[in-house]
Amino acid sequence: MSVAGEKGLTFFLKIFFKSFFYVLLQPKIRKNLMNWQQLLSTKRFGMEQYHAKHAGDRSEFQRDYDRLIFSAAFRRLQNKTQVFPLPTNIFVHNRLTHSLEVSCVGRSLGNKVAQKLGLGQGEVGSIVAAACLAHDMGNPPFGHSGETAISSFFSEGKGLILKNLIENENQWKDLTCFEGNANAFRLLTHQFNGRRKGGFALTYSTLASIIKYPFPSIEANEKKTKFGFFYSETDSYLQIANELGINCLDKTKNRFARHPLVFLVEAADDICYQIMDIEDAHKLKIISTEETKTLLLNFFDEHQCARRLEILEMVSDVNEQIAYLRSSVIGKLIDECTRVFAENEIDLLSGTYNASLIKNISENCVQAYKICSDLAFKKIYRSQEVIDVELSGYKIITTLLEHLTEAIFSPDKKYSQQLLMRIPTQYETAAPTAYGKIQAVLDYISGMTDVYALDLYRKITGINIP
Repeated sequence: MSVAGEKGLTFFLKIFFKSFFYVLLQPKIRKNLMNWQQLLSTKRFGMEQYHAKHAGDRSEFQRDYDRLIFSAAFRRLQNKTQVFPLPTNIFVHNRLTHSLEVSCVGRSLGNKVAQKLGLGQGEVGSIVAAACLAHDMGNPPFGHSGETAISSFFSEGKGLILKNLIENENQWKDLTCFEGNANAFRLLTHQFNGRRKGGFALTYSTLASIIKYPFPSIEANEKKTKFGFFYSETDSYLQIANELGINCLDKTKNRFARHPLVFLVEAADDICYQIMDIEDAHKLKIISTEETKTLLLNFFDEHQCARRLEILEMVSDVNEQIAYLRSSVIGKLIDECTRVFAENEIDLLSGTYNASLIKNISENCVQAYKICSDLAFKKIYRSQEVIDVELSGYKIITTLLEHLTEAIFSPDKKYSQQLLMRIPTQYETAAPTAYGKIQAVLDYISGMTDVYALDLYRKITGINIP
């Protein structure tokens, strides 16, 4: 047997015996628990008939990671806004760099959790790392304002006239509450025209690990319109949930528990966006150096602060000082979230754990994180630069939706024919239902980069002539 094969066998034996302990030794307590052996599946979505272990140095989950890295959809994240507009004079994060950093943190979280729980070093980290890469791939251009623009177009804009064409309330809710997380699941699993079955054909475990809200749009909270899969992908999610043994909380509403590794993906995202946004704000001079240092040092006790201040004295470059403190904070938060995950393993496996890991870290860290969040909302997310890009993005996406939906429902008009020629053939513009046609438009728009969306907007409005 190869070294890779021995490692794989050892890994799954550990999972088996852990599952054996859960199911047999404490049956009353563990009755409704999901088990790690089933949750960590290498079966690939859409390629189930080809399911087999590959020989070699890469695990199936590492193959997921590589497949995502080399995809065009992932590369396009380099030109999608994270928080700040993409300036030319200084480097701040875009969706690509954010996703790569989240993936690094996710791998560390996964490896540490696996080590604590005896799940096999490397495999869990690889699943979480791959899921972190994919977690933002369904987001439209211009950050969260892009999601708002799409939702508003159908809930209160010109798209309202299309409601009578939609078959059911579930489908309409998908449009009026458009969600990037659900769109990522569609992007990764849907068979677009000319593409293979299963979309990216990722493992079931990687796909399940990106579903933060495992229920359809019709079950989304009215104030926080988050959900995990569109009506069109319901069967795909149910197939994955059934295969992995994910607990169903309400069969009539298709509400499920989260896959436990979702909590690690969420924690990695929480850690990165909050701390990296503070560093970006410092680079853009939105917050001062001293204020930034104070924010980051708040995460440490008096002894830990003294140690870090000693190290800061060895470095004169201000940006390097901030980078050191930022890395120290990320390291501490990784340890904290690992501890919370391990301490709540039973609740995570039963589906009864409902809070994010970051909310249950030590009190000192919770307070420091809250201070960062409050400042970020006031000085960063509501800064003029951010609001300006949101306003522009809103107008661009709304205009594209107006033109493209009109074209797709009036394909015989001359202008419509010209405009439809811009849409790549992989998108199902000739879908038999109105819902399918609209989804084709949303697939096209949500896959655009900021620059591509702006360029197309200028061309169809006549602002720019090629």
